[in-house]
Amino acid sequence: MGDVRTDDATATRRFREKREAILAAAADAINEQSAKGMTFADVARRVGLNTTSVTYYFKRKEDLAAAAFEHTLDYLLAMLDEAATEATPSDRVEKLVTLNLARLARIERGEERAFAVLSDLRAMDEPVRARLMARWREVFRRTRALWGEQRARGAVDLAGARAHVLLENMFWLPAWLPRYDADQYPRAAERLMDLFRHGLAGTDARWAPRPLTLERDDAVPGRDAFLLAATRLINELGYRGASVQRIASELNVTKGSFYHHLDAKDDLVAACYRRSFDTIAAAQRSADARGGTHWQRLCDAVATLVRVQFSDSGSLLRTTALSGLPSGERQQMVDRSTRIARRFAGTLMDGAAEGTIRAVDSLIASQALMALLNAAFDMRKWASTMARERAVGLYASTLLFGMFDDRLLGE
Repeated sequence: MGDVRTDDATATRRFREKREAILAAAADAINEQSAKGMTFADVARRVGLNTTSVTYYFKRKEDLAAAAFEHTLDYLLAMLDEAATEATPSDRVEKLVTLNLARLARIERGEERAFAVLSDLRAMDEPVRARLMARWREVFRRTRALWGEQRARGAVDLAGARAHVLLENMFWLPAWLPRYDADQYPRAAERLMDLFRHGLAGTDARWAPRPLTLERDDAVPGRDAFLLAATRLINELGYRGASVQRIASELNVTKGSFYHHLDAKDDLVAACYRRSFDTIAAAQRSADARGGTHWQRLCDAVATLVRVQFSDSGSLLRTTALSGLPSGERQQMVDRSTRIARRFAGTLMDGAAEGTIRAVDSLIASQALMALLNAAFDMRKWASTMARERAVGLYASTLLFGMFDDRLLGE
């Protein structure tokens, strides 16, 4: 009987190890191709199995994708549980940042596999979607709880904005952190935490943004409306969830009209990204052309772009759609994002020189700003519960004044 128990334990261990290897391979495939684009054949190839062997562990591709997402959510919840043991909000946020950077360092050294990004949660079919979204809401609630229990409505609103920006920055780290050597990751964590603690504002800085007017050139009649509808649907449903038919139906046009504007869906996503990046660049140029201190220019650009994200008529394409693009086009979009971030970095450095912006690591801070702007789309429902200017101010304050500064609650 002892031999039987030993054999059972060995079989159980092998089953678990193989299952974990399949999940890790699925995560890699999802991150490269999206959940809808992942195939059993690709996952099997990555772990040296045949397709039939993978179906022994997961009967359907949707089951495998769901398990990969659940693994990510479990990982996030475990990190949040550990962070929650710290004494103060600042310490709890720092702990989460440190744990996440340590995880990314292990991945860079090959000691751990990346988990699946959560871009396609909304594109999953029911009832799996409902289960996963419930788990995601639990991640958000526990992140918000890092700031402690809030009773006043304004404090709850601000904690929600902080949680959202914090999570988005954690998810955006893999886009820029690999530009640093792994032994520099602790320094990056320190600089990012300095930004979260103290923000960008100089000693006497105030929040008084001046709205910018962004001109839009619709060279092809109707094309801008088409890209706006596509951007919103892709943001809401993911790259694979927003089908050509669904986008065409949203505009009450035929699929033929879609192909009148663009040759393929990848062309659509690239066009939506170009439109979004053009919008951000236009805000940066308009702010510089108007003049004023560099702090004022930063406030003007950030407030204008957050307002765009909160509006019903316009939005910027989320970086979550990147996984659906071929690697070459994906890199082009990341490179354009980096150029825009560097322009923000220039504003931060000039502001530090004139004394209106704190001395920060401008490269890291500019990437955090890109994450803040990108994620604002998902906060439209949150923003609709209060006056628009208040929503813009509270949301922007998470980085401009730091994640522990309540000064805008009284305004």
